[in-house]
Amino acid sequence: MNQQQFERMHTGSGFIAALDQSGGSTPKALKGYGIEETAYHSEEEMFDLIHQMRSRVITSPSFTSEHIMAAILFQRTMESKINGKPSADFLWEEKGIVPILKVDKGLAEEASGVQIMKPIPALDDLLKEAVSFHIFGTKMRSVIKAANPTGIKMIVDQQFEIGQKICAYGLVPILEPEVDIHIVDKKEAEDILLKEIIEHLSSIPKDTKLMFKVTIPTKAGLYSELMKDPHVVRVVALSGGYSREEADELLAKNPGLIASFSRALLSDLNVKQSEDEFNKVLKEAIDEIYRASMK
Repeated sequence: MNQQQFERMHTGSGFIAALDQSGGSTPKALKGYGIEETAYHSEEEMFDLIHQMRSRVITSPSFTSEHIMAAILFQRTMESKINGKPSADFLWEEKGIVPILKVDKGLAEEASGVQIMKPIPALDDLLKEAVSFHIFGTKMRSVIKAANPTGIKMIVDQQFEIGQKICAYGLVPILEPEVDIHIVDKKEAEDILLKEIIEHLSSIPKDTKLMFKVTIPTKAGLYSELMKDPHVVRVVALSGGYSREEADELLAKNPGLIASFSRALLSDLNVKQSEDEFNKVLKEAIDEIYRASMK
């Protein structure tokens, strides 16, 4: 583990930029950026275009460590280069931003009110590769769609089991048990989730270090106690389908909870914008999210 990166993640100011759209979400991300599906004719072309978009964001003078603590990358982004350097090295060496890797392979079908992660084949190989590319930590996502104690326990069991495997490689995992913002029993689901997380934390080795990525809670301050647990490096929040304005407003009500936004960060960017316009729009989004994260 890079100790300088650990201290940055544990005590630094800023938020996490989620730039990890994968195969299933890439067409939607490109469309939001102004690139229709008719503009590419193969998966390779699609990934080249999304890498160009991510590179434009990362190399922008608006994208700095003053406001951004870390960036979450898709595997192909990690394996690609930015300005001639491996993406993770460019982030850390040129920008002072901590590189994190998305490792999950998507969601299983809903059962017991949740979607656990699909199996992650060759996880050990991926983690070895992440270490070789100087990645600090990982991220993996599950989704809760009902306040079902059985399903929520399944999610937390899986997240912790895989998280501890990731820790064995010297990486710091972000466990992401997202709660769907549209469900009627969101608050109840979050209460059950927090109870399960605390129970799991009480039974893992003292030197295990984890991060959590959660939906902005219905009850402001719900995760304040979780932030104090010695296992926990940081608790961050996803935008979860809220607009940037909504997400920022809700986030600001939760002291200590910082953003890890994707859609809310990138939603106003467009491939046809001039460099000046692109940088200005990105800076405005970054400034707004930063202010909400620091309250």
